[in-house]
Amino acid sequence: MATQNLCSRCASLGKTCCQETEIYLTVGDIKRIAEFAARLDFYEYRAPADPSYLDQEDDPVWATQTMRPDKTRRVLKHQAEQNCLFLTPTGCQLPMTVRPLVCRIHPFTYTNTGIGVELDDRCQRARPEPGLDLVAALGMSLAQAQAWHRQLYEEIFILEGVESNEDRHRLRPAV
Repeated sequence: MATQNLCSRCASLGKTCCQETEIYLTVGDIKRIAEFAARLDFYEYRAPADPSYLDQEDDPVWATQTMRPDKTRRVLKHQAEQNCLFLTPTGCQLPMTVRPLVCRIHPFTYTNTGIGVELDDRCQRARPEPGLDLVAALGMSLAQAQAWHRQLYEEIFILEGVESNEDRHRLRPAV
């Protein structure tokens, strides 16, 4: 019998990170999703629902680059019941190459200094099957996760709409 992907197994157990998490979006994420979905109304600026998120002592780069002075940040909008806007009964409607970088990396732990190979403590619903490490259970390579991590930290330094004149005209706030 084939091993079920960790995220699929998690979804079969009940609520998932796609339903309970505020997904931060880089400008690159917005561009990729907008091109795929042909719309820009999928994100908003919102303060974290969990005030403890504002304490980012372990990653000051994240804290300074993802939060605006008013303590809001770009996040995916939610549907009813706090589901991610792109979550369907059969899973995420976004292809892996379009999904937000934080979704691709989850449930790895990470900071600006690197990516860990241990499962994020907040991801308690599904654990790798016995004999499988996290990387194998997720169906990706550690090298791919590290590449997405590098891309994420490169993209959090891109200021909204200033990377090119073309982007200035295509990206507008979703408010």
